Amino acid sequence: MEGAFEQCADEALRGEQRQMIQPTCLNDPKLKRLKEVLVDWINATLKPEHIVVLNLEEDLYDGLVLHHLLGRLADEHLPVEEIAVTTEAQVRKLGIIMEVLNNKLGVTEENAKWNVALIHSKDLLATLHLLVTMVKRLQPDLSLPPNVSVEVVRFEVNRSGIKSDKHIEHITEGRSDSDKDSGDKVSGGGKDSDKRDHIDQLMLLEPQKISAFKQAILHFVNKNMSSLGLQVTEMEKQFADGVMLLLLIGQLEGFFIPLSDFSLNPSSDAEMLQNVSLALEILCDRDIQVGSVDPQDIVSQDVKATLRVLYALFKKHKSK
Repeated sequence: MEGAFEQCADEALRGEQRQMIQPTCLNDPKLKRLKEVLVDWINATLKPEHIVVLNLEEDLYDGLVLHHLLGRLADEHLPVEEIAVTTEAQVRKLGIIMEVLNNKLGVTEENAKWNVALIHSKDLLATLHLLVTMVKRLQPDLSLPPNVSVEVVRFEVNRSGIKSDKHIEHITEGRSDSDKDSGDKVSGGGKDSDKRDHIDQLMLLEPQKISAFKQAILHFVNKNMSSLGLQVTEMEKQFADGVMLLLLIGQLEGFFIPLSDFSLNPSSDAEMLQNVSLALEILCDRDIQVGSVDPQDIVSQDVKATLRVLYALFKKHKSK
């Protein structure tokens, strides 16, 4: 990060103002969690387009990800080149995208906390502000970690030389009681939205709390599978082919699923997908709501999708 400070100072000497996150803040658990949630959100949104983001600073600067997010979230498909290789092409592409995106977000270039130059220079603070605003306006049902703030160092040139100062900048706001109430009533306050909110909120917690929740679900599963001589140790992996899920549903709901109805030893993704689809259909028929879980997510070992299905079963049968 020393190199980043030197870059800011050099730009300040050239008459520019720059600011950046204090390096010590980059280890803040809340900031790390916010970055993880945003990366997961982007990857889930762009999964149908096979785009994977690993790092917010390194993967958004050329406009490719922002272009596809704009298309998926706002149905805006701009006539720009898919992959911009040169710096000139990237900046030009970002300019087109940012103009439309700012309009969708209801911000002007003057009051936005980001611009083409900052995004292209991989400025983390500007990138975070942009993504958080996109979530608020284009995906308001996504819960972000509240009260995330960072110390920002600002460089500025004056007659006596380089001046720097520090201030605290808020990236996400706190969650008020009214926000919590309204969040509980998303989509009319039905059972489906409650379960979806619970799992989404769970994934915002500390890793040890997520682990404790998963262990509780595993205990519930193994308690009800013991009579079959089966045990689950790797939740996402062992439920991915649908077999264990179908057997668990049969145990909990008290009926036998004919072996001819599913593949007991699936050898392809298609057979796994068929098993999981059957399991979700049975849950739907028995009025066990699991939200908008896609069978492919279970097959792909998506932890949130798997937990959402198992939690729905746990809620109904936890007394067993």
